[in-house]
Amino acid sequence: MHKSKTNAMRMLDAASIPYEAIEYEHSPHDPVDGVSVARSLQEDPAAVFKTLVTRSGSSHFVFLVPVDRELDLKQCARAAGVKSLEMLPLKDLTKVTGYVRGGCSPVGMKKRFATFADASLTGHDQVHVSGGQIGLQLKIRPADLIQAADIKLAEIARQGE
Repeated sequence: MHKSKTNAMRMLDAASIPYEAIEYEHSPHDPVDGVSVARSLQEDPAAVFKTLVTRSGSSHFVFLVPVDRELDLKQCARAAGVKSLEMLPLKDLTKVTGYVRGGCSPVGMKKRFATFADASLTGHDQVHVSGGQIGLQLKIRPADLIQAADIKLAEIARQGE
C-alpha cells in the first residue's frame, strides 16, 4: 500500500469510493508518458487514461483520454460548449491543478473544473488514472471515477500521431 495519501486518494476515501493504489518504478530518466506507464503496469493502453488540462479564455477544462490516443480539441470544445480550446501551458499546470506533469489526477485538483472523458472509458471493468504523483496510478471502476470527478462522457479522442 502507498505510504502517504495523495489528495486524490483522500478525496476518494472521503467519498467512500473504492480504488486500488498501484505504485510503479519510475526514475527521473524515464519518459513521463502514459504508454510507458501502461507498459510498466502490464495494462492495455486503452484502459489507462491520461489527464489533460485545457483553457478557453480564463476557464479551464479537464479531459481524460486513453494514453495511446490524442485529444481532438475541436470535439473537446464542442463538448465543453466553448468556441475553442488550447492546451494549458505546462508552466501553469501546478499553479492551476496542484499536480505536476505525469502526476495529474482528475480527482483532487485545487479547484473543481468541468471534466470530460472519452466515451471509451465505460468500455472497461477497471481503468487506471494518475494517483496524483509520478509513480502512482489508481485502479478504479469507470462509474466510480465518473462519480468522483463529476465526469461527462464525449467522443473526444483521436488516433495518436
